[in-house]
Amino acid sequence: MPASSMRHEPSFLKDILLACRKIQAIVAATSEDTFLRDEVLPAAVLHHLTVIGEAISRLSVELRERHPEVPWRQIIAVRHRIVHAYFDLDWQILWDAAISDIPELQRQVLEIVAIEFPESNSG
Repeated sequence: MPASSMRHEPSFLKDILLACRKIQAIVAATSEDTFLRDEVLPAAVLHHLTVIGEAISRLSVELRERHPEVPWRQIIAVRHRIVHAYFDLDWQILWDAAISDIPELQRQVLEIVAIEFPESNSG
């Protein structure tokens, strides 16, 4: 793998962490009922999930293979589903992912940053 793409991996991981924090802030500030009836909030969460999927797809296969505990493929699949089947989306699935999967993803990515890039400040 070219060194240039290596250099960007910490910034892709930071993008994931930032998007995780933004999703958690959105769901923390609302109730499930409000979220499911709203038009803006799900769209915002969807946007940040798309950012996460995009950042993951730019990570090297090597890095992803070193951390099989993270469900990389499923996350990218969710992003593809969002992008390509927008009108079939179930906001309930989005809410559940934001509540249960995103905090876990954030924890895993923080761990990866600490292991892979100990010199970088994860923010």
